[in-house]
Amino acid sequence: MLKMGLFGVGHLGKIHLKCIRLAKAHYDLIGFYDADTALARRVEDEFHLKAFASPEELIAAADVIDVVTPTPTHFEVVKMGLLGGCHVFVEKPLTETLEEAKELIELSRKTGKLVQVGHVERFNPALLALGDLKVKPYFIEAHRLAMFNPRGVDVSVVLDLMIHDLDIILKLADDEVVDVRASGVAVVSDQPDIVNARIEFKGGAVANLTASRISLKNMRKVRLFQPDAYISLDFLEKESQIVRLFDAGADLPAHGQQFPLDTPKGPRIIHVDQPDSGPINAIQMELESLADSINQGKPAAVSIEDGYRALALAHRISAAVAANGQQLPGQQD
Repeated sequence: MLKMGLFGVGHLGKIHLKCIRLAKAHYDLIGFYDADTALARRVEDEFHLKAFASPEELIAAADVIDVVTPTPTHFEVVKMGLLGGCHVFVEKPLTETLEEAKELIELSRKTGKLVQVGHVERFNPALLALGDLKVKPYFIEAHRLAMFNPRGVDVSVVLDLMIHDLDIILKLADDEVVDVRASGVAVVSDQPDIVNARIEFKGGAVANLTASRISLKNMRKVRLFQPDAYISLDFLEKESQIVRLFDAGADLPAHGQQFPLDTPKGPRIIHVDQPDSGPINAIQMELESLADSINQGKPAAVSIEDGYRALALAHRISAAVAANGQQLPGQQD
């Protein structure tokens, strides 16, 4: 049983608190630390969980720490955890800067401690339902739209929302990014609230992504186009649809619907499947996956290197937005 310490008990931190307790076969939640002492007292009373007086005290008592603090604090907390001998789960994005992320990668390797980054969509039923299906998209289209929430405006929509899809497309495309173009607009905050990005990969695949946090509705969809399939992933509804074209007489999957199609190359079969992976608590699953990685001595499901790649691409997109006329924080005329 791994002793788990939680850093941050804000909105998302409380969700993690509950999920760690659900993962009781893997973790013993020993307590938490939050710099807001008034909040810490309330959470201590409400959840009957020890509030530690300092980060150092919690790290010394834990085997693993779960970092759900604001992004600007990730670097220092993760660094303290690694130096204190703890494995680390840290919410996305990994850090604010690439230099910080690189230092943490080196420290993780030096200490031999795992760092898993909370790209929770990796555990979404829509993606998990693909199973062993061979995915090699030539074109990817992603829309992640959200109604305005003032909690996320400390960073641009690229780091707030789009980074989820950046991690997904990097995983699916599995190729080197060779070109990035983007534009964005700050509407209700000082940061870009709407961003569109076009990403080109070395092998010729192209991804077109749109992220907005001032939409009138919520949407989280990714569509994949490849020669033998069209794949639609709805991360909000947790549903997936796979449309494939087969030669007449081919062995077809056992599940799904079939439709005949006359083509210039002869009769073919359209096969439509909507696989069901069942209900999943994605945060609980990602936390449990870290425990399995620690206990079995295998790489984290979403490694610190994965977190770095998504962050690096997010920074390239932010730079492209700035070059296209939208100034971002830290950049001066």
